[in-house]
Amino acid sequence: MSCKSTKVAPSVDFDHSCSDSVEYLTLNFGPFETVHRWRRLPPCDEFVGARRSKHTVVAYRDAIYVFGGDNGKNMLNDLLRFDVKDCSWCRAFTTGTPPAPRYHHSAVVYGSSMFVFGGYTGDIYSNSNLKNKNDLFEYKFATGQWTEWKVEGSLPVARSAHGATVYSDKLWIFAGYDGNARLNDMWTISLQDREHACWEEIEQSGEIPPSCCNFPVAVCRDKMFVFSGQSGAKITNNLFQFEFKAILNEWTRIPTEHLLRGSPPPPQRRYGHTMVAFDRHLYVFGGAADNTLPNELHSYDVDSQTWEVIQPSLDSEMPSGRLFHAAAVIQDAMYIFGGTVDNNVRSGEMYRFQFSCYPKCTLHEDYGKLFENRQFCDVEFILGEREERVLGHIAIVTARCQWLRKKILQARDRQRQIEPSSGLQSLFNGEPSLKGASGNQPMLEVHIREAEAQPFEVLMQFLYTDKIQYPRRGHVQDVLLIMDVYKLALSFKLSRLEQLCVQYIEASVDLQNVLSVCEQANKLQLDQLKEHCLNFVVKETHFNQVIMTKEFEHLSTPLIVEIVRRKQQPPPRVYSDQPVDIGTSLVQDMKAYLEGGGLDFCDIVLLLDGHPRPAHKAILAARSSYFEAMFRSFMPEDGQVNISIGEMVPSKQAFESMLRYIYYGDVNMPPEDSLYLFAAPYYYGFSNNRLQAYCKQNLEMNVTVENVLQILEAADKTQAWDMKKHCLHIIVHQFIKVSKLPNLRSLSQLLLLDIIESLASHISDKQCAEMGSDI
Repeated sequence: MSCKSTKVAPSVDFDHSCSDSVEYLTLNFGPFETVHRWRRLPPCDEFVGARRSKHTVVAYRDAIYVFGGDNGKNMLNDLLRFDVKDCSWCRAFTTGTPPAPRYHHSAVVYGSSMFVFGGYTGDIYSNSNLKNKNDLFEYKFATGQWTEWKVEGSLPVARSAHGATVYSDKLWIFAGYDGNARLNDMWTISLQDREHACWEEIEQSGEIPPSCCNFPVAVCRDKMFVFSGQSGAKITNNLFQFEFKAILNEWTRIPTEHLLRGSPPPPQRRYGHTMVAFDRHLYVFGGAADNTLPNELHSYDVDSQTWEVIQPSLDSEMPSGRLFHAAAVIQDAMYIFGGTVDNNVRSGEMYRFQFSCYPKCTLHEDYGKLFENRQFCDVEFILGEREERVLGHIAIVTARCQWLRKKILQARDRQRQIEPSSGLQSLFNGEPSLKGASGNQPMLEVHIREAEAQPFEVLMQFLYTDKIQYPRRGHVQDVLLIMDVYKLALSFKLSRLEQLCVQYIEASVDLQNVLSVCEQANKLQLDQLKEHCLNFVVKETHFNQVIMTKEFEHLSTPLIVEIVRRKQQPPPRVYSDQPVDIGTSLVQDMKAYLEGGGLDFCDIVLLLDGHPRPAHKAILAARSSYFEAMFRSFMPEDGQVNISIGEMVPSKQAFESMLRYIYYGDVNMPPEDSLYLFAAPYYYGFSNNRLQAYCKQNLEMNVTVENVLQILEAADKTQAWDMKKHCLHIIVHQFIKVSKLPNLRSLSQLLLLDIIESLASHISDKQCAEMGSDI
């Protein structure tokens, strides 16, 4: 292919100088910590304070404050202070009368004060005077003054092991244990004006968590989250959220049915654990889970509603499992103190966990917007007998579904027989690629008789986003629609969508819709769902209610017979050791597509320093506002686009790293690639600066003696002067090792002069003489 006639867009309506989609970072190097690293900090000395559990910790400025708890023999009411900069312990200065010794109380920070509410007091050693409290104390950090708030009017019932948080200048108290029963009431009090403060009980609505205790709460995105805890004899792993801004004070249980088998599940049920919020995540650690004390750290993404287990860095000093410990966040790290460890031993240990703060991956959202906007569509699916039409993008559809890929190839072959060859010639097989909506060639039409428009739209939504919208609970029409989608998933051999549909439907089946779902499953020959419905109907708690409904009277006779027989003689349970095929994800499919699976469907050529790289317009446009604007307002006639990042042409390796990020969100790359791509999110208009944040951390953590020369070259080429200075600093201080690297001889004369100049300014005459003798 000739590269001489390449045209470059003279102007594209994307202004790099005013992009508000990407926050531009700078490479300011300083002290940094490995992300996801656990560090064991100095423990609390017994002379300062006892080892303890059931206490509270709060963070104020650069210090952790520990109050109360028990040491195994006595309740405590001392206040300890841990300075996170000096890593030193001391007793906090206090005046006034502190709260009585207690445990399972709550403590929060508001303004420059700590507020302690409730808890269990008395002498646990002699088992006397034990009672729950509903008192409220304030501790002022500036003066060390303890003061009790005497509040008039109605008060929350005295309690311990409750949840507490601050939101909108108010203290919020939820649930707990009153000495006889577990609670699920909610109270609030304004912390702004002590003189006029009064407690108010909140009338809750929605899916209110069951009465519970020994659970944590955390606030994120104007919502309060409650996870797990003891609810009577029952311990669950449910996650609930409370909408502070909702008019009806509404609770919602967050479903996990959308999590595929094989995806990280929620943490197992537990109590006595901690949960903190940082950025868009909730972090759950420890607790007692089915007679074990796990020490893995779970993270919940509030945006994507998914759980994952955080893999600690290789150099982590992991805390052991524990319960009734306490946690707080300072800046970008979590601090965990104390708790009960094995054999009922109290701990005085302090651990620090370094969070990562990367912007979220927008891959699924970007492809989802591409489908919603219907821009750059190049295929039109004509569906069912009514020939309803749904637009799509060949690149996404052929990457995700082999069945539809064959249909598209067949339709393309038919079109080529009718129309003469035109458009961009493929680099690999000489066949024309389709221009679709943005070119002169007509849209490719693909007929699918097996599908109706509505379920096919849901299937398309899945292809672009890996998700389907969760059906409204109890709405028969929604569940029946997902059953039609399930039928399509079976026909199109989309294992991942099959699993999603099954889990959604099984989670949505209830007493009102079970017979309708069962009848439809029978009609569509969906045996797995039919089995689920039959087993649901014949449950002891369900059967009488179901057979008394009018729907049961109108059920087909064979199905009534099957239900009666199932009730009389349940079939033996069959257990299968075969793993469930959860199919491939969007990330896996787009990875395979970039690595060669999509060559037959390329419709654009990217030129890097004159070398062609075939690609797909729809994918580039979905992920980059630069490409989206170019393809919308200016498209080179020969379908070739020169690639640069500003004035700089990246290396071939760095360009491939950028394509991996565009196609499937990959952020793993050598450090030298990170320098080339540091400005790419800004220049190409990616949805956020996620790639840039990874590039910065990659450079900070991974410049070594072995790769410092490659990074020096990249820094010089990209004019990253602070990184160049960082590399020269390493070269000067590790010159004996660097001098033996073969890459040193291939450096440019100017870079060698830079190294000599740095050596001259940093090393004394005596050191130079010693170094010369070593070399």
